[in-house]
Amino acid sequence: MRNPLVVNTVELLRRPGSVRDVRLSVPPDSVALDDPRIVPGSEIAVDLHCESLSDGIVVDGTVVAAYHGDCRRCLAPVENRLESPLHELYQVNLTDPDAFPISGDQIDLAVAVRETILLDLPDAPVCRPDCAGLCPVCGSDRNRESCSCESPATDSRWAALDALRDQLPE
Repeated sequence: MRNPLVVNTVELLRRPGSVRDVRLSVPPDSVALDDPRIVPGSEIAVDLHCESLSDGIVVDGTVVAAYHGDCRRCLAPVENRLESPLHELYQVNLTDPDAFPISGDQIDLAVAVRETILLDLPDAPVCRPDCAGLCPVCGSDRNRESCSCESPATDSRWAALDALRDQLPE
């Protein structure tokens, strides 16, 4: 089966300034993405612009993937979309240490797409920015109900840091 993220660069490398757009949706396994945070059965949307330079090909665009997990504050299920920018350089003769190789007049975008997603996936997502979380005393969800628990006593060993925090502007 042909990998849809392998792009033939013969025409691009022939004339600097040539462009080619890559817009497609691929399953996570086509980029070897086996991460439990990715929604099963979802597609990864790839929208990239390839432009040839005198010494390689620069690839710019966005990668969109659906992810899920548990909110780090209240433990509610979270489903969201990750939209990540991608900017990579491909070269025949690697002069840039961060460049990907062009081999056999082809570039494989799968590695760059996978790395972009894995680096931008949240390790601890939140259900919403203003999530109040769980009460540390009784465990009730502060987003749904308020509790009358007293806030836990602070540890005196942290008093010096609390004083510094109070001096910082909001």
